[in-house]
Amino acid sequence: MTRPVAVIAGASGFVGGALRTALAGDGYDIRLVGRSGPDGRWSDPASLQRAVDGADLLINLAGKSVNCRYTDGNRDEILRSRVETTRLLREAVTDAAAPPALWLNASTATIYRYAMDRPQTEAEGELGSGFSVDVARTWEDEFFAGDLPATRRASLRMAIVLGDGPATRLLVRLARLGLGGPQYDGRWFPHRRYRGIGPRPTGDGRAPSHRSHGRQRFSWIHIDDVVGSVRFIRDNPDIAGPVNLAAPDPIDNATLMETLRRLVGAPVGLPAWRFMLEPAMWVLRTEPELVLKSRWVLPGVLEDAGYRFAHAEAGLALADVVGSLSPTRDSAEDAAARLG
Repeated sequence: MTRPVAVIAGASGFVGGALRTALAGDGYDIRLVGRSGPDGRWSDPASLQRAVDGADLLINLAGKSVNCRYTDGNRDEILRSRVETTRLLREAVTDAAAPPALWLNASTATIYRYAMDRPQTEAEGELGSGFSVDVARTWEDEFFAGDLPATRRASLRMAIVLGDGPATRLLVRLARLGLGGPQYDGRWFPHRRYRGIGPRPTGDGRAPSHRSHGRQRFSWIHIDDVVGSVRFIRDNPDIAGPVNLAAPDPIDNATLMETLRRLVGAPVGLPAWRFMLEPAMWVLRTEPELVLKSRWVLPGVLEDAGYRFAHAEAGLALADVVGSLSPTRDSAEDAAARLG
């Protein structure tokens, strides 16, 4: 019996590694695409066509990490690495004799506006403006361009992924060091790092400032549900277009940090205002936007289609990942017990 084939571009990261392991366990033969292959290389369009030809599933996660300073060079590379790789794959799928039946392309929940008034769903969400939104919008425009009649396409608008990845490790480390207080937005010196980009730049070029009081929303999804969502979309042929990969229990920043402090047993957590975050993030070579933007996203498409989250409640999901990251390898039950 012929085994199904899954092509994964960008499999070297946290999410890509989890999907590669899961799909291999499901019985797929895995073909990998990246700068050096082994099955397809960005510099060799013919190898990309061979990789996708005859595949059942194509997943593209390629793109430079946004965990960096938004210098002009990094801004350009964040956009280029997403749009160009997506274009190259679309051309390969177009030219394939047997194109994949399903193509899932990474996107981001940051495509929605800063929201503290109401949640954003695929049907009723409002796109934001500025650099991160322009990257996401241009990325999705490239993904959905052209006619691929034999290939169903869905863009995965992922929230912050909880698990053994860089975002979770940073938050847990801050809590353990006693720095796990809420992060407060506020005024800062003007800069243009968040100005619009791409063929249709949006926004006025100024860095946004909000009086969030630590109540900016934190939308998240457990890595197990990223894998589960991919399987669910694969098995439900009516799902296409944008899909929010976010759990149904978003929390605010203050609650997030309080929960993490309790899980790691930290008695205090110093709060951080923007005037403290800006120089700290400069030292860490990353951006305050990653913790200050209010992302309030709900999984409308997945819930309407009947997906059941393995990790639907924020506290228990955080307990699960903190337990797995504990130096003493606490169980999820041990970590959850500290929530009281």
